[in-house]
Amino acid sequence: MNQESHKLEANFNTLVISIASSAMMALGLAPHPNSDDMEKDLKVAQFNIDLLLLLKTKTHSNLNDEEEKLINNVLSDLQLKFIENKEV
Repeated sequence: MNQESHKLEANFNTLVISIASSAMMALGLAPHPNSDDMEKDLKVAQFNIDLLLLLKTKTHSNLNDEEEKLINNVLSDLQLKFIENKEV
């Protein structure tokens, strides 16, 4: 594959997935890309979830159906995982 096929597109979905990935790493559910360590930091996870909530609020009525569905699904999934991790 050429370099062009690996280029990431800067768009709303990429931003949501990027922030969500950081939250997943902070919840200890995904390895850190540089070290492959699984570390849990609930404060960082909460910060990333809060960022997504802010993004959702600030983009209200400006998202297409696909974008709105993505951020809603990602947020509900992360919030559930956060609660599950907090109870452990």
